[in-house]
Amino acid sequence: MRGNLGVLDAEERARLGLAPDRPYFEGFDASRVPSPCFVIDRAALQYNLDVLSAVARESGAEILLALKAFSAFSVFDQVRAALPGVCASGLNEARLGRESGFGHVTTFSAAYREDQIDGILEQSDHVIFNNLGQWAAFRDRALAAREKRPSLSFGLRVNVNLPLGDHPIYDPSAPGSRLGTPRGEFDARLRELFPGSDPHRLPDGLEGIHVHNLCEQGTGPLEKTLEALERDWGDVLRSGSAKWLNLGGGHHITKPDYDRARLVEIVRRLRREYGVEVFLEPGEAVAIHTGILVSSVLDVARNGVRLAVLDVSAVCHMPDTLEMPYRAEVWNSGEGAFTYRLGSQSCLAGDVMGDYGFPRELERGDRLVFDDMSHYTMVKTNTFNGVDLPSIALWDSRDGSLEVVRSFGYDDFKTRLS
Repeated sequence: MRGNLGVLDAEERARLGLAPDRPYFEGFDASRVPSPCFVIDRAALQYNLDVLSAVARESGAEILLALKAFSAFSVFDQVRAALPGVCASGLNEARLGRESGFGHVTTFSAAYREDQIDGILEQSDHVIFNNLGQWAAFRDRALAAREKRPSLSFGLRVNVNLPLGDHPIYDPSAPGSRLGTPRGEFDARLRELFPGSDPHRLPDGLEGIHVHNLCEQGTGPLEKTLEALERDWGDVLRSGSAKWLNLGGGHHITKPDYDRARLVEIVRRLRREYGVEVFLEPGEAVAIHTGILVSSVLDVARNGVRLAVLDVSAVCHMPDTLEMPYRAEVWNSGEGAFTYRLGSQSCLAGDVMGDYGFPRELERGDRLVFDDMSHYTMVKTNTFNGVDLPSIALWDSRDGSLEVVRSFGYDDFKTRLS
């Protein structure tokens, strides 16, 4: 490696907008890990966990890690010490949460499989149903499971039909969304499936309301969501039939400019006014600015523009950069004199990360670091084209310790197939 393209200095910290008190890969040198490699900074993770713990303590909310965003179980010892539990999107995540020793597992899926529902009921503490049809289909099995384990609790996901996101692909309230039950649909299906039920209460057996309407947002969109929720579902909340209220994920609690004091006020009000336990399910807020993806330049060429082919892939290793899309930050890049189009070794023409400027010409073997690559990256990797999965390493800015905890190879590619 030549130069310092894989080293984070004070100038880079400022460019990336890192809070002055946030530890983040201090002293780390990208040449010390295999390439490609995801690296998590335990010190940066602890910073986020400390913020979330303080919010939970001051507000009385239960804060759960969303496994769909971050499932790196090598650091679950830290997460368990700060957060009481996890939220899962199905049986595999629920089992991971339970086997990892978390005290609480909440599971939600848009629809449950017949062959998995009993396992979900066994592994979970809260099970959230997407609509009354799902509840009717599995009600008897759910209540039988609760007979054996009285702490098991069931809820309904509602949809307030209030699109607030910048990206429809991630907006739970996008028109025609399959996620959650609008109030009109609830009323109609209640009459159909549970005739004689009180229309102002949850049907017998359900004890919670779940609303997830945010994506990387602050307290302003949360308050708009709650206005819609209380307008449409206030009678149900006031009836006392709901013991808990789950506000889902998308809360950017650990961003420097997030109004955490306001969130504390909001949670306290909900608990006081409706007598409910309040749950939050952040994923990004747990893992934001905790990890990087180290890559190597495999080749440089020209085709009207400077080209650099890397051993990482947007399609295989950071698909959100194409799906959202967004532009990933690269350490020590910017308005440099030498602009390169960074792309993958895969055969897909569009497997390109973008055009980046560097202070010098790139060479084969240079290490480049993609920033903020813990959440919604590691959980989405795939082996398209037989491209290797990145290794996984743990760094700790507090003491400079480094451990490569997992490497992948041919067997990992082969066993995904048949």
